[in-house]
Amino acid sequence: MKWDWSAVADFMPRFWDGVLVTLQALVLGSLIAFALGLLWAMAQRSPLKAVRWPVTVVTEFIRNTPLLVQLFFLFYVMPEWGVTLSALTTGVLALGLHYSTYTAEVYRAGIDGVPGGQWEAATALSLPKGRTWGAVILPQAIRRVVPALGNYVIAMLKDSPMIATIGALDMLGQARQFTAITFLPTEPITVVGVAFILIAYPASLLTRALERRLVR
Repeated sequence: MKWDWSAVADFMPRFWDGVLVTLQALVLGSLIAFALGLLWAMAQRSPLKAVRWPVTVVTEFIRNTPLLVQLFFLFYVMPEWGVTLSALTTGVLALGLHYSTYTAEVYRAGIDGVPGGQWEAATALSLPKGRTWGAVILPQAIRRVVPALGNYVIAMLKDSPMIATIGALDMLGQARQFTAITFLPTEPITVVGVAFILIAYPASLLTRALERRLVR
């Protein structure tokens, strides 16, 4: 097998377009997952069953449903109900929504790990509930869960090629399209594989650096 550098050169414009789509899906999906996951976690601690039970049912349903099914539902079924989104927007929402159910469990574990004395101290100081969460509980909980959240970012990166199934051409989607045109699979697939490593490894290093910084 001979490596065709001209094929690599031809693929690179498509590759950079795919990189942009992949990074958009990863960054925006992560922001949604982190924010929504925290809301899920706090709602599951609500003393009101009318809040706690529906949230638990929804998160369990999402977590136990394949991401690919959720992508297809949002992209193909929601238009039947009058909601039509672009392929990239659908991919971002699906990734963020799916992984929010996992980050919710991470946040829950972090919150449960905060010593009970912290809650008692906040109550003794008559701190409002909002300040108790924002100034006492969440800062301690989030420090505990940074490594786990970072791991889910990397997992989301590895799942991002699924968005190509609905037409959002990420790196792998561009490689498959290029292969279909040129019948040269080796070069584009190899380039994409290396690119995933070059993105995932620095992300893991950043997660470790954040962990060391936050536990000081």
